[in-house]
Amino acid sequence: MPEVTAAAWAEQQVTRVRDDPAGRLALMERCYYGPFGHAPRHLPFRRAAISFMRWQLRRGVLQPAFSDRPGSPWWRAVNERILRDGCEAVALSGGLSGPPSSSTAAHWLAFAQRPTAQAWYRAHNGSVVAAYLEHRDLAEAENEPERFFLNVVLCRVLYTHALVAAPRISLGRLRVLAPLLGDPRLGMTGIFLQLSRVLPHQYPLRDSARYYLNREHGFGRLVDFGMILPRLQQLYEWSARELAAPGLLDCVRDGALTYAFEDPHVWQPPKSLLLPVIHRLLPA
Repeated sequence: MPEVTAAAWAEQQVTRVRDDPAGRLALMERCYYGPFGHAPRHLPFRRAAISFMRWQLRRGVLQPAFSDRPGSPWWRAVNERILRDGCEAVALSGGLSGPPSSSTAAHWLAFAQRPTAQAWYRAHNGSVVAAYLEHRDLAEAENEPERFFLNVVLCRVLYTHALVAAPRISLGRLRVLAPLLGDPRLGMTGIFLQLSRVLPHQYPLRDSARYYLNREHGFGRLVDFGMILPRLQQLYEWSARELAAPGLLDCVRDGALTYAFEDPHVWQPPKSLLLPVIHRLLPA
């Protein structure tokens, strides 16, 4: 009987929970315990991943297609990529055979072998970006406000990675603070990824992107328009190199985010007394 490879084992684990949102969450949590159930250096890194996944569960985007309120094929596919890569790394570190089936699984294995903030972001964001690029057709099937927020999520996860790995790009003259703000083991990361204050716990969204943008709380708008958008092109160029994902450069154009979304006017900065101050304090 042929030996089960790490990639095949990972696929089996994901298949078992494909239509079980709670099972997906439990599987992700188990990954951070490693192949033998004891990985104290890895556990702190699950904070950001689990928090964001719980938000997805509350919205219902991971619900199976046959449920009363079907979830999102796009969100389900992206979540599966992260789970599959993480499971494969656990299997490889536990002794199952085979080379990593993808560069993203290799990044997760590198994180398993040496758990640092930079290694976690390279693994996590590598899987996220690979899934974004692979499933653009599914993203285009989402409605307009959902596609808008897919871009917001992407630029924020790239930015938090840059806080840790490229502090000069992300925070300029305050770069000494950047690694602390972006460390996934600390609660500060959730501030940058927080969407629950503007997005209702429902799927699909029923109003326009502009409606939700106008409801965005103050700090979120300062992050997006004050800290991220002025350095958007530089951020995506750096991320494309860091993650070996040149397709990322097709997701930004002329200061606007364009992943399955084509309304550059939405990205125009709102009138604000604070934004010019932030731009002077933190020039791109």
